[in-house]
Amino acid sequence: MSLESQPNRSVVLAVACVGQFMVLLDSTIVGAALPDMQDRLDTDLSGLQWIVNSYVLLVAMLLLSGGVFADRFGRKRMYLSGVVVFTFASVLCAFAPSLAWLVTGRALQGIGAAALSPGSLALLASAYPVPRERVKAIGLWAGISGIGLAAGPLAGGILVSAFDWRAIFLVNVPIGVALVLVALPALRESRNPNASAIDVPGTILSILGVGALTYGLIEGGSQGWTSGTILASFAAAAVIFAAFITVERRISIPMMPLRLFRNPLFTMSNVAMVMVGFALMGSVFFFSQFFVTVQGTSILEAGLATLPISLSMAIVSPYAGRLAANYGFRIVVTSGLVLAGLGLLTLVAVHADTSYWNVWWRLAITGAGFALAMSPLTGAAIQSVDAQEGGLASGISSTSRQIGAVLGVAVLGAIVTTRESSGASFEAGLDSAFAIAGAVCLITAVCTGLWLVKSEPEGAPLPEPQRKAQPID
Repeated sequence: MSLESQPNRSVVLAVACVGQFMVLLDSTIVGAALPDMQDRLDTDLSGLQWIVNSYVLLVAMLLLSGGVFADRFGRKRMYLSGVVVFTFASVLCAFAPSLAWLVTGRALQGIGAAALSPGSLALLASAYPVPRERVKAIGLWAGISGIGLAAGPLAGGILVSAFDWRAIFLVNVPIGVALVLVALPALRESRNPNASAIDVPGTILSILGVGALTYGLIEGGSQGWTSGTILASFAAAAVIFAAFITVERRISIPMMPLRLFRNPLFTMSNVAMVMVGFALMGSVFFFSQFFVTVQGTSILEAGLATLPISLSMAIVSPYAGRLAANYGFRIVVTSGLVLAGLGLLTLVAVHADTSYWNVWWRLAITGAGFALAMSPLTGAAIQSVDAQEGGLASGISSTSRQIGAVLGVAVLGAIVTTRESSGASFEAGLDSAFAIAGAVCLITAVCTGLWLVKSEPEGAPLPEPQRKAQPID
């Protein structure tokens, strides 16, 4: 689309930013409502894991295809479809009569988010063809996304305290309706006539494979790790992943070109991103539950208590890319992972009677560490491939983080469930989860630092777009 054909770029920017704000707000607002969901839906920890993972799983597996769909079928159409699906799914979640309905609604939300986020970026790329202006627009888009991320715990605590968990989904409805009313007449359609074909088999196999693995990890703690159903789910995951690799090797335009993983820097950055997603989402999943269940706070107080981690991430993220550009990937990534790991390990020493003034700084350190690691890891992945494949590399990096998030919630949740089944307290289970998440960060820091000594070009700067904040999907 030419600049002249776009009637009002400020409207495009506003629509893209508000849509992404809604998606990011929803990713953290749910954490504040988990204790209320557990009580009112009378579910166990595995039920809460499905509420979170049904959303993250669909986002992870459809994120790469979302950009291709936007280019092929129209950016406006893709964005509005994502908004409509996300808003409808929010209504379904709000009025869900049971856990199964809520999980279904969350999965639909994931489908909507996987269309909305790439669609919003595609709209910006089309409306701002000049690279310098595009960088500024994407920087604002990422910054507002960070505000949504930080506002989630507080907004969730307020809404759940005033009403109940259903209110956190209803808040999306007026935002979604307003976006449709503004975007429908204001945006003009654009598409890429040379867009890549859609890898339907790869997309389906990736969803089924990660879904089967996630089922085994979540349900293994309650059903027993040697039960026939759990063993069958792991076997199915192995077979499906083998089929996925076979398809991706043979298809002409795969969703995840395996040849990219021949590059050591690309492989390392994505493996590290999986570990970041694992430790970050796996630990964040328990924060509100810790404050409510262990320390006996109200849901509003728990929402406020978790603010330091999201605020520190929102504050530090815009500077992470610049630091990596000045000092190199290795120093910034390893420093971030060490900070995050140490922050998580210090949480093991937090107990029921620990004063909050001795807790908040641990969360802030953890959030700052994750923020320092994520943007440079994405930058490393982009720099390791050809310039024309930068968008694909960025998408794979985001997908890696989301896959790690799915596994983190599943694995750490299974550890807590297994410890409780063996007679340990919920607090003891949380100590184990935080310790493992911290250890994962520190081990990843060591491995990444050693690997980057050999893989990172000396003084390698980040690509210009990566000097801005990277949103957390």
